[in-house]
Amino acid sequence: MSISEKPTAPIERAPDGRSRRPILQGPGRLVVYMGLVLLTALFLFGMAFAMTEFSAMDLLTFVAFVAGAAICVEGSRRLGVPTPAGFNRDLLGAWWFPVVLLLPPLYSLIIPIPVYLLLQQRTRQTLVHRRVFTAASVGLSSFLVSVTWYSVWSGSLVGGLRGDAEAVEALASGPGVVVALLCCAGFTVLNTLIVAGAARISNPSRHGMRPLWDREAVTVDCVELCVGVTIAILAHLSLYLLVIAVPPVLLLQRSLLYQQLQMAVRTDPKTGLLNAPTWEQEASVEIARARSTRGRAAVLIVDIDHFKRVNDTHGHLFGDQVLLGVATTIAQQLRQSDLLGRFGGEEFVVLLPGSDTGEAWQAAERLRSQVGSMEITVDNVPVSVTISVGVAVVGEHGNDLVELLTAADLALYRAKETGRNRVCMPAGRTAPEGRIPGSRSGGEVDPPSGS
Repeated sequence: MSISEKPTAPIERAPDGRSRRPILQGPGRLVVYMGLVLLTALFLFGMAFAMTEFSAMDLLTFVAFVAGAAICVEGSRRLGVPTPAGFNRDLLGAWWFPVVLLLPPLYSLIIPIPVYLLLQQRTRQTLVHRRVFTAASVGLSSFLVSVTWYSVWSGSLVGGLRGDAEAVEALASGPGVVVALLCCAGFTVLNTLIVAGAARISNPSRHGMRPLWDREAVTVDCVELCVGVTIAILAHLSLYLLVIAVPPVLLLQRSLLYQQLQMAVRTDPKTGLLNAPTWEQEASVEIARARSTRGRAAVLIVDIDHFKRVNDTHGHLFGDQVLLGVATTIAQQLRQSDLLGRFGGEEFVVLLPGSDTGEAWQAAERLRSQVGSMEITVDNVPVSVTISVGVAVVGEHGNDLVELLTAADLALYRAKETGRNRVCMPAGRTAPEGRIPGSRSGGEVDPPSGS
């Protein structure tokens, strides 16, 4: 698994006219964190290199695993590479794990280098520091797990660092397979924690790391683990058996990429939310269902106030962080049945199935309040943003999606014209500042009627 790698962004200019490198635009703690991971990997490389006894067979086996990974990269390259926001997964662990279990730990540190160089050249060029960090994370995790694997069977840390060949024979036994599975699972956990740490430092406003641990992610990790250990056992029996191992791994890799590409077509690459066409399609179905069953539904259009000013002041990369932060905050305040999408620019759209006028107003006020209290730090300076929200309800402001979007857009325009950082309805009143209809805040406030 690796951090999702977006296409390289245009280099921004500092106020003095000089270009700013993307890695230096991030938090200082992130630069330190990534540097520590890389330096640790380099230190362990030097130590392992001094303790490793090289052999022609080990080098041949290493080249065979690199070739297998290269075939999988090349075989899936024509499918394209998805660019979802957040995290991207692959099945390259199927080639890390055999190296961990069959070769001295030094090779575990080395194998990410040629594979990620190939990814950089043959799939899509991305930020070099991100590729380097991903390779260092994989190498460091693989090395530590490989040392653990060899230490278990040699009975000493020195034997673990050297990679005593006797440990390889354990793969032919039941207990050996169990230990191999546990070690490879440890690699997955360790690499995930390293990546999650970088993501957390990069975007402190993101709460939770669900994409790393959801059901689909765990399923992919389990498949990767089983395939990797299977390849290790086959390679231990004979390197010639890798010929029959490559096609199924290639098929699994292509299947995973195809699934991610399908998701990428439906989602916005910067926020991970539904894109406008997908949201409109699904929202139309929900609204038609509500109309046919005489149910309720509401549409919200959310716009970030003065977003152009944020981009002009702090740069477009920081603007992307603001978009992701607002999207995450909004998503956390919605129900599972609600439909959230990015409508373009700094606008988001929300469908609230089953919500009447009062409930829609409360939901919009809750979003406004939560986003208003959100802070994103740039250059150690906290930056806050606010949103304006237009609300339209099925049956009161329109009967289909086009009518509701038009009404909500007019309400949003009215919110902007009357001072921003507020909620409005097409022909209703502006939301009282800091007060939610139907609740008590210095006196009871009746829900808006929408008239």
